[in-house]
Amino acid sequence: MTVKEMLTKAVEVKPSLAILDTDAKNKALLCMADHVESESESIMAANALDMEAAKGRISDVMLDRLKLDEGRIHSMAEGMREVAKLPDPVGSVVRSVRRPNGLLIEKVLVPMGVVAIIYESRPNVTTDAAALTLKSGNVCVLRSGKEALRSAKAIVAAMKNGLREAGVPEAAVNLVEDPTHAGANELMTAVGFVDLLIPRGGAGLIRACVENAKVPCIQTGTGICHIYVEKTADQDKALTIIENAKTSRPSVCNAEEVCLVDEAIAEEFLPKLYAKLVTERAEKGLTPVELRLDDAAAAIIPGMPAGEKDFDTEFLDYILAVHVVKNTVDAMVHIAKHSTGHSDAILTQDEVAARAFTTLVDSAAVYVNASTRFTDGGEFGLGCEMGISTQRLHARGPMGLEELCTYKYVIHGDGQIR
Repeated sequence: MTVKEMLTKAVEVKPSLAILDTDAKNKALLCMADHVESESESIMAANALDMEAAKGRISDVMLDRLKLDEGRIHSMAEGMREVAKLPDPVGSVVRSVRRPNGLLIEKVLVPMGVVAIIYESRPNVTTDAAALTLKSGNVCVLRSGKEALRSAKAIVAAMKNGLREAGVPEAAVNLVEDPTHAGANELMTAVGFVDLLIPRGGAGLIRACVENAKVPCIQTGTGICHIYVEKTADQDKALTIIENAKTSRPSVCNAEEVCLVDEAIAEEFLPKLYAKLVTERAEKGLTPVELRLDDAAAAIIPGMPAGEKDFDTEFLDYILAVHVVKNTVDAMVHIAKHSTGHSDAILTQDEVAARAFTTLVDSAAVYVNASTRFTDGGEFGLGCEMGISTQRLHARGPMGLEELCTYKYVIHGDGQIR
């Protein structure tokens, strides 16, 4: 099936998905989850082929993103079941007003229509995207990266079996099997077919979609996330938070890439940071973090000199850029210049500093004394997410069910004329 034929069919089933009641959608989600788990062997076999083909071509941390096992497949299925438990946003009345002339005006959430998702080597996006689009009454068109294509095909085949069992049109979930730029470009330019395009991946993919898309596009993903250790921070907690933010899963967009340290505590804190991220991890047999240091930090601890682009790079690896700042204002100026607007944090016991930071740092998620790794649909109570929007219009931060809806005004009258 060509992309054009697939999109034509997707448009045809839009009304069927938009009118599905909550029970029917939940039944479909549960059937899809069951089939993903029951067909885990075929999914893992396909994933093994993807893994073998990708070895030596992508980094070890990216291979980890690609890998599936029974535990991860179970988590994918559980994510779909969690979405089934969430309230259905479709038809919700956001605001209602009765006008003096008797008109009742309601602002009602409705599905976007056909939602296309272009993503890279993360097979779990396949189930997250399908679950969220289905529950929000949308048709899903997926385009996986070539590294994960076999895995995505096996996952979609399982989900289609679930849709068939639930009596929901199989065209509710679609996969573009052309992993080339041409396949992506067809989605970007499918005016009249695609109602919303969401890219999930690295900076190159997102930039290509934002620059070339002729359909509405959400800017997502790239995360140059900062953690600022203010001079009053609890240093033990700060070290634990930083290790979590950097090393728990360095290949994801909410991982810390830059650590800012107040100069008032740099002499005391930086040796502790080096011990925590480098020495202690090496002693435990864990991957140590490569520290890329500005001149002030390099005068205190060993590490690599920070290059010109290190404070503007999403490393997605065990690498952390470290910069010493004068104060909270200096930290916020640095973040304003280098952040991608994803997630930034301050570690402090100073309420004034915390309030200034949360007010003036213009990111989708701003933290006080917590790891940036919490920027996630599941952690925010959204079940799972379609992506992390770093723009300001329509959606910002983790995109859940409501962010996959638009709204219309429904007006009830009794013969009123103007």
